[in-house]
Amino acid sequence: DRKANMIITGGENVFPSEIENVLGSHPAVKYVAVIGVPHEKWGESVKAVVTLHAGKTVTEKELVEHCRGKIAGYKIPKTVDFIKDEEMPMTPTGKILHRILREKYGKWSDVK
Repeated sequence: DRKANMIITGGENVFPSEIENVLGSHPAVKYVAVIGVPHEKWGESVKAVVTLHAGKTVTEKELVEHCRGKIAGYKIPKTVDFIKDEEMPMTPTGKILHRILREKYGKWSDVK
């Protein structure tokens, strides 16, 4: 659900799909999900959860740089977590289950 996935950070509405499209265009990225995680100052901060293609590597910093100039600064993920393919929750048809990721990462924030 698009509206349920919307992130509100510092009063700005952020649609995860826009950020996912930018991050997904990086050649190392296989799957990406963008979620909002609780943040004491901003309400929510933007977090990307990423899996990589076999044999590919990329750093959090490189992915953040990949976003610069393509999306507004407040939309750029504040944190990026790298997980294995099998850890990315998906429906049988291959859609990422953002709700599961929000439940996993939404209990605390590693961004101050």
